[in-house]
Amino acid sequence: MLRVILTALTVTRAGDGLPVKPPTDVGMSSTRLEAIERVVARGIKAGGYPGAAVVVGRNGAAVMERGFGRLSWVPTSPAVDAQQTIYDVASLTKVVGTTAAIMILFDEKKIDLDGRVVSYIPTFNGGEKDQVTIRQLLTHTSGLPAGRDIWRITTSPLQARAAVVASSLEARPGTRYIYSDLGADLLGLVVEVVSGEPLDKFLERRVFAPLGMNNTFYRPADSLRYRIAPTEVTPPRGYPLRGEVHDENAYALGGVAGHAGLFSTAADLSVFAQMMLNGGEYNGVQIISRPTVELFTSRSVGHRALGWDTAEGDYGSGRFLGPTAYGHTGFTGTSMWIDPERKMFVILLTNRVHAARALRPAKVISDVRADLSDAAVFAVLDGPQIASGKRTFRADREVGWNPAPRRVSKRRLSSSRRQSIARATKSRVSAAKKKASSSKATRARKPAKKTTKKT
Repeated sequence: MLRVILTALTVTRAGDGLPVKPPTDVGMSSTRLEAIERVVARGIKAGGYPGAAVVVGRNGAAVMERGFGRLSWVPTSPAVDAQQTIYDVASLTKVVGTTAAIMILFDEKKIDLDGRVVSYIPTFNGGEKDQVTIRQLLTHTSGLPAGRDIWRITTSPLQARAAVVASSLEARPGTRYIYSDLGADLLGLVVEVVSGEPLDKFLERRVFAPLGMNNTFYRPADSLRYRIAPTEVTPPRGYPLRGEVHDENAYALGGVAGHAGLFSTAADLSVFAQMMLNGGEYNGVQIISRPTVELFTSRSVGHRALGWDTAEGDYGSGRFLGPTAYGHTGFTGTSMWIDPERKMFVILLTNRVHAARALRPAKVISDVRADLSDAAVFAVLDGPQIASGKRTFRADREVGWNPAPRRVSKRRLSSSRRQSIARATKSRVSAAKKKASSSKATRARKPAKKTTKKT
């Protein structure tokens, strides 16, 4: 198996994605990277997801670009290909799409981070909504709720947009952290107002096309369906989803939303990650300025940066990424973590929402995400070193993935039965006593029966 992996890695590929190099060429251990294969495979075997695409990159090259498993649980389903298999990336849309667009417009001085949202969207007004800023939307401190079931109360994308704008605050602006899809949707609308074009068109023109990300888009064409990983089998829409955004609110918004809707491949996302590591540039094309990349990926409020999350040993980032590492996760089972200190990134795409067989698929994907980051860090030979010792991973323990039903010991069961019998007996005796007492009282109240003496 190792020989096959190493052979694949020594071939530099032309086309989409980054050039591929052997791990040793970029200061990484191929042996230690094998842990990633084991971790991802265990997630599949445990029933967390049918397949996955992984790319680990360092120093401008991909050192691991692999597909695992299949697009679905059906044995005849196509095998996952990191270059070709398209996934619904869910909330990675927030950073690869919406935040990237905001960064570009900020570079062009068309957006003021401390400008009030109402100045861009006049209908977002009333009460303290007038005080909400772009920065607060980016750090999830606007006071907006996490979300609302817009798909239940609207019948068109226009109505859905109006519902987003009309959303009430749950807290005063700037006082609470509430991870909010609604805030990301508002940012998407701000991009459209400022740029004068739809969010998907803006991103295609300013980000995806210049980077050669040919497999990244909203609303993929039907002709691509055969290589798109399916998601929900029984969604509220009433039919299995494949090539249609999984998130119901994003679907209600027409499939193009600030919080979800993007589809992509692991290979495409590796180019985006490398662009970020390069300070906003890739292949001679400057997408975002270096100062803006540094500003938006630095911690701003708690563990949140501007649009991005940061690695705090939680949220699927693992324990060992550097202090400046940043990234994001997606509900469908996706993640992207970027470590500037090690010039490295780790991308994982899965469709864990597709008929997961594990009892707790969310725990499976959380552990696998974290293990991938940790394994990649352990494989770095020439960067900041992690204390030596036995490398154990969460996936090796599978804690909480498929918990066995609670078993009651015979002794406890016997005791339980005795208690039940005792309670039942006590109840019957009590009922009998009550009946006897009632019968006695009834006889005492009855008048004596008159008798006639015989003469």
